[in-house]
Amino acid sequence: MIDRSTQPSALAADVLVQLKQWPGAPSLAVVGPEGVLGCHDEGHVYRLASVTKLLTALTLLVAVEQGAASLDAPAGPPGSTLRHLLAHASGVGFDEEKVRAKPGARRIYSNRGIDLAAEYLSAQTGRSFERELSERVLKPLGMVRTSLAGPPSKGGMAPIGDIARLAHELLRPRTLSNSVVDALSSVEFQGLAGMLPGFGRHGENSWGLGAEVRGTKEPHWTSPQNSAATFGHFGMAGSFLWVDREADLACAALSTVDFGPWATRVWPETSSAVLKCYRDVQPPAPAVPAVQIQDESIS
Repeated sequence: MIDRSTQPSALAADVLVQLKQWPGAPSLAVVGPEGVLGCHDEGHVYRLASVTKLLTALTLLVAVEQGAASLDAPAGPPGSTLRHLLAHASGVGFDEEKVRAKPGARRIYSNRGIDLAAEYLSAQTGRSFERELSERVLKPLGMVRTSLAGPPSKGGMAPIGDIARLAHELLRPRTLSNSVVDALSSVEFQGLAGMLPGFGRHGENSWGLGAEVRGTKEPHWTSPQNSAATFGHFGMAGSFLWVDREADLACAALSTVDFGPWATRVWPETSSAVLKCYRDVQPPAPAVPAVQIQDESIS
C-alpha cells in the first residue's frame, strides 16, 4: 500500500513547470520507496490506452504463479506460446491476427497479441478476463477505481491515484511477488529488432513479459537520464508509467490529450525534471529479499 497516497505533497516546482507544457488536463505522480513523493491530480478518471497492457500482463503472470496458466503453453499462432505473446515476439501483427514473422524472430508490437493472451487465460479458467484482472490484480493492489472498458490491450480506465499504487507496487513489491515483477521487466528474446510505436525502429527493441525495457533506445519516451533497466509502458491516450529501480523512483502521468508530436518532446523533459528533483533526496528503503515462485515457467 502507498502510505502517503491520500495526502501527497505537491510536485516539485521544476516538475510542475514541465507539466504546464502539456496540453489538456494532465495528472502526474512521482513515487519513491515509501510512497507518493509528489502529485498533481486533476481528479479525472483517464483512458489508459496501452498502459493497460501492464495490468493485463500482471494478471497473466499472477495466474502463472498460481498455477492457472503456463508461459510455455501454446497460445496464438502455430509455434507461439504465452511467453511470445506477452513479449511481442509471436509474429502477430499490430491490430490483426495476420502472422508477419515466425515466433521469436522479430519484435512486432501487437495489440492483438496481448488480447490473444487474455483470451488464453479466460479459456483456461472459464472466467471473463475482467474478472481475472479484478481478482488477481486490481483488488489485491487496492486499485478500486480502475476498470476495463474495452480490450485487455488498451481498454483500461483509472485515476492517477490508482496508477500511483501500481507504480509503487512495481518499485517495491509487497503484494505481488518479486518474481512476477522481474518477469514483467526482464528482457525476453534478447536482441530482437523492431519498431517502437511513435519512436521509430530500434536494432535491439527490448521487452519483458508485458513491459517495455528502455535499454539503449534513442529516441525514447523516458529521459536520457533514466537507466537502461527502466521499464514501463506508454499509451496513445497520452499516458505513461515508468519504473527506474536504479534511481529508486517511478513516475506515472495521465492525460486528456492523445499522444502526438507534443509528447515526444515534453515526456522526456518531464521525466528529466522528475529525476533531477527527486533522485537521491529520499531516505533509502531496505531491500526486499527475492521470493522464488513455484511455477518454473516464470524465468
